[in-house]
Parts: sequence; structure tokens; C-alpha cells
Amino acid sequence: MQAAIVARFLVLSVFLSSIFSTVAGASVLTPDFAKLAKKLKPAVVNISTSKTLAVKKRQIAPGQDPFQEYFDKFFEGPHQRPQKQRNLGTGFIISDDGYIITNNHVVKDADEIKVKLSDGREFAGDVKGRDEKLDLALVKIDAKDHLPVAPLGDSDKMEVGDWVMAIGNPFGLSQTVTAGIISAQGRVIGSGPYDDFIQTDASINPGNSGGPLFNTEGEVIGINTAIVAGGQGIGFAIPVNMAKEILPQLKSAGKVTRGWLGVSVQLVTPDLAKSFGLDTEKGALVADVVKGSPAEKAGLKGGDIILEYDGHPIKEMGELPRRVAATPVGKKVKVVVLREGRQEPLQVTVEQLKEGGEEDSAVTSDRLGVKVTELTPERAQQLRLQGDKGVVVTDVEPDSLADRAGILEGDLIREINGVRVSGVSDYSKLIAAAKKGGYLKMLLRRGEASLFVALRLE
Repeated sequence: MQAAIVARFLVLSVFLSSIFSTVAGASVLTPDFAKLAKKLKPAVVNISTSKTLAVKKRQIAPGQDPFQEYFDKFFEGPHQRPQKQRNLGTGFIISDDGYIITNNHVVKDADEIKVKLSDGREFAGDVKGRDEKLDLALVKIDAKDHLPVAPLGDSDKMEVGDWVMAIGNPFGLSQTVTAGIISAQGRVIGSGPYDDFIQTDASINPGNSGGPLFNTEGEVIGINTAIVAGGQGIGFAIPVNMAKEILPQLKSAGKVTRGWLGVSVQLVTPDLAKSFGLDTEKGALVADVVKGSPAEKAGLKGGDIILEYDGHPIKEMGELPRRVAATPVGKKVKVVVLREGRQEPLQVTVEQLKEGGEEDSAVTSDRLGVKVTELTPERAQQLRLQGDKGVVVTDVEPDSLADRAGILEGDLIREINGVRVSGVSDYSKLIAAAKKGGYLKMLLRRGEASLFVALRLE
């Protein structure tokens, strides 16, 4: 009996030992973050900026004593003088002669930029180029010697679950290293027309903006840019491949010139895919073609589904505007469309997107009878919607569901059935998922007011 018990104990011991060996073996796959941090920290810089905030002049009301302004200045004291606003961020060196990548919002409108290296040296920074739409800026320092460089990797090779490491200046705590994994890819958070963020659970906080997100090979695969207010373990980084596309223009011209196709596209829903004879929901459905645009000249029509652009399959609607924007102006591009059940190749000569022009990201919803588009910084300023998120209604079809519900052109759709709308992609998916006969409850912002509307889907 005792011998049997001993034998069972030995078998159990061997089994447990094999399990722990397997777990221990798996731990060998964990990156050597200490080695990576020691190697990469010299290429990461802290950026501090300041800008002067002008004091608004007091307006003299009709009938007011014109000398009152001087008495007010005398008694109100020095706090009415121009104030300095300071900002902290991060950047990383991409060339040994001192070019640095950071976020545009870190250096925007700055009167003074100071760049501090990991060895303690400080230099004045000069903005050589910036792009508001991607929130990227190129800064130059004159260090007189060769600087350590952070190599740029390939963000397209990264997968959900891959290890990543961030180095930054959170809350002014310089050279802070955090690690985690890629939590998701292709995130649209409503920050601009080309949202395609990498989501990570590596700790990112205010001050990390503009800093690098590294892979386990020590290559930059993202630029840390945004966080979820009040959230933990949710940070967003711009894929480095998007930055690499515009760096030559930032360096040579100081700004970015983007391509323009001239189409409004919408999401291919499961029902639409079946109606067009597609086996899966893929491509971008052309809802409208701008007159005189490159698309019209090439023969694109409403109802075409763009399946391929410049050799790249279009898996979903949001990919198209990003691909078009990155295309050099004047380039002839092959576009494959699905038309009446047949795939047809077309050739488009891409033209320049005019400043403030419409992006190829608008979407028409036949179910509601509205056309919406992204809330770009330009539109936000024009409609006085800064600091908000959603999609902007650009057109309402007469006597449509939206029209009867009281939706107006210029309204900002912020929520649908309690779910926040960050951009066109979110909007399209929520509308497509709504069931016939059900209700859509929308939260709108109209001017300074918020209001709810309800639509019953017929």
C-alpha cells in the first residue's frame, strides 16, 4: 500500500516538474527589457515648450468712461500681463545629425522649444515640418556631434499580442520605461481623417506624447500619441509606417501634400456584400463621385466597390482614404472595382488634395437618408466643435428618416444607442447592425446644445 502511494507521489512529482519546466521555458521568451532600455534610452529625448498667451483687451462699452481702462490696469495688477503656458512631451532621434520626431501638439505654436538628451545636455529645438492631420512634427537640434539614433521598424509586421516597450517623459518623470503588448490594431478614435492607431497596454501618460513604441528588436514601430481620459492600460500610437511615408516631405517642404481621388465611400455591410455577390464584407462602396475629380475622369461610378488600390487589397472602407492620402500627386494608380458582378481595372491619376478640402471618407446611409463625414480639426473649428468627437452631418435627404426625425446639416452625431461614435467607421458599423423595425437613439450636438433624437427603422 505504502509502495503504491510512494509510486503515485513520484508520478505526480514528475508531472508537476514537467509543467513548471514548461512554464519556466516559456519565460525565456520574455524580452530582456533591461538590455533594450539601456541600448535605446540615449536616442529618446525630453521636450519642453512654452508659448505666450496674449491677454484679451478690455472692450470699452458705449457710454463708458474711456479712462476707466487705465484705472483697471492700475488696480488689477501684474496678473493681467501675458502668461506663459508650458508643455512637456517626448521625442526620439532618427538621424545622427539631430532630426527628431515628436507629436505636432507637443510643439504647436511654441515660442521656445528645449530638447534634453539622456546625458543631460540641452539644446534649442527648431520645427522643420509638421502635419496636423497625423499629429506629427519634425524637430532639429544642432549638437555638433553624432547622436544616437532610434532605428525605424515595420509596423505592418506587428501583431496583436506582440511585446512592446515605451520610453517617455510622463508627468515630467524623464526616461521612464514601460512595457506591455499590442492590444489591438487599426483603432479609430476620432482624432482625424487618417486614424489607424496601434492600441497598447504599455503604460502611457501625459508627457509620453511623441515618444517611441519599440518592438523587441529595438526598432520604433509606433509614436505614442493619445490616451483614454480616466482609462488605465489603454494608449494609442501612430504606426511608424505612416510616419515614414510623410517624413521626406516634412524634411524637404515642411508640410505634407496629400493625394485626392474625389469619392464618397461607405462601409460594405453583410447585406450589401450579399446583394453585390461578394462572399465577405470587403472593399469600399462608392456612394458618390465628385464632378471633375480624378475618380470621375477615370470612369468610377456610384455603386462601384473598390477592391484594390495601387496593388493593395482594400479590406474595409477606412483603408481607402489612408492609401489615397499617401499617394504621390500625379501618380497613375491601378484601381480594381467590382461593377455589375465583374472586376474591372481602371487607371486613376491622383491629384492634390486642396487645403481644407473634403477627404475621401464621407459615407451615405441609404437607411437614414443622411451623408456624414469625419470631424476634422478644420471642421471642428468651423462648427465650433473643438474638443468633441463624432461624425458631422453634411447632407440630409428631404423626407428621409433623418429629415423626419429633425436631423439637420451641421449636426454632430456623438452617440448611437448609447455607444460613442468616434468616426465614420464606427457610425457605419452601428447603422449596419441596427435591426429593421427597431429604434435608433442618437445623441446630437447642435451648436452649444445637446439633444436626443429617435428614429424607427422601416
